[in-house]
Amino acid sequence: MDNQLRHFAIFTEDMERARSFYGKVFNWSFNAYGPSDFSQINTGTEDNKQLIGALQDRKYQLTKEKVIGIECSFSVKDVDAVAKLVQDNGGQILLPKTEIPKVGRLIKFRDTEGNIVCAMQYFDSEQ
Repeated sequence: MDNQLRHFAIFTEDMERARSFYGKVFNWSFNAYGPSDFSQINTGTEDNKQLIGALQDRKYQLTKEKVIGIECSFSVKDVDAVAKLVQDNGGQILLPKTEIPKVGRLIKFRDTEGNIVCAMQYFDSEQ
């Protein structure tokens, strides 16, 4: 299926508190991934196509207002085409195309309802 949800991010103010909470509520464990204020949620499976989550510090949000909710990333075939569609249909690009090494090309945008959404052209989908 095209345009599947592939990643979600939960913003935190206290990483240890958030890890403790989600570890107890959902039985999640966490992997170090990059800086100390960013953790990948470990679901215990090896499937590369799985939904992947992250806990990340609020400094990574792109808006001045506090994000309440979960930031979702959708897998897309062509991130440039999606960026054009966002702009042509009343959305606002917040983060222009950015490459994440070994992962893919990402844009972040605000939809017409004020939600922050991400679109990622994963390198594994280009093969």
